[in-house]
Amino acid sequence: MTATATRTVPPLVLITGPEGVLAERALDSTLEELKAQAPDLEVVRLPAATYEAGSLGVHASPSLFGGEKCLVVEDLDEAPDELQQDLLTFLAAPEPDVTLVVTHKSGQRGKKVLDTLKKAKARVLEAPAIKSDRDKSDFAMHEFRRAGRKATPDAIRALIEAVGKDVRELAAACSQLVADTTGVIDDQVVLRYHGGKVEATGFRVADAAVAGEAGEALRLLRHAIATGVDPVPIVAVLAQQLRQLVKVGAAGRGRSADLARELGMAPWQVDKARRSLSGWGPEGLAESIQAVALADFEVKGGGRDPVYAVERAILTITRGRTGR
Repeated sequence: MTATATRTVPPLVLITGPEGVLAERALDSTLEELKAQAPDLEVVRLPAATYEAGSLGVHASPSLFGGEKCLVVEDLDEAPDELQQDLLTFLAAPEPDVTLVVTHKSGQRGKKVLDTLKKAKARVLEAPAIKSDRDKSDFAMHEFRRAGRKATPDAIRALIEAVGKDVRELAAACSQLVADTTGVIDDQVVLRYHGGKVEATGFRVADAAVAGEAGEALRLLRHAIATGVDPVPIVAVLAQQLRQLVKVGAAGRGRSADLARELGMAPWQVDKARRSLSGWGPEGLAESIQAVALADFEVKGGGRDPVYAVERAILTITRGRTGR
């Protein structure tokens, strides 16, 4: 029985979605699966940005020495017309022993090729965007789970605050913690490895401000500024945390997981907001939100001193929290 007859990967594979880490993993797993059946597999990558007309047909042609090929067409969403036409020509009469893998981040470019792939029953692998804190929390939790490790919600939160802006960096941080530690990963473990980054982020500043700790919030702010953190994202985090207080306060009772789905938040964010709501009233929240809106205007060019603008907003928030 030939490798072609026993292979588990279909002749056509479509990897779709904007999240680069997930798309790369989908491609890597596809190639590993193919090589498990055909160790001498020839892999040819055809990036859309440098594609030359006719290249697909040349590479798809049978080799004098036989054997299986995998053609990987990268970034169909950037494909010139020549590549799209060559793909349609190939799909009309696919070559035996050739697996075609196409990646497409997003958008309408290449739609006819996408539709043809799907109509031809291509295997579709999704690489959806990971943007919200909830998405990142789920991603990090899955990273630890697939490595056979357990991480506490506080550890996930601390890790996202430290490195969560970039999914690739988040994945690397999870991998490092798995490799370098044993047992349950908690927030203290994360702080040991990423404490400097966590300490300097707007999240720590916002936590202290929302808790009414003016001195600590100002100390963390000055430390963040000194280590190169821009005032703009700090104000954005202040605004985010105040909005979360309002949303969770208005949502009423219910399981954290249920409210998280309803509000588009991570469960730990719901729990954190509930803990922080003690001592807050509608007037204090309204005044704090207005102060942060003014700071946002000033740090984006509307004021002379962005750092002073953030300091003033922090003092307003801490007064609103404590009722002073």
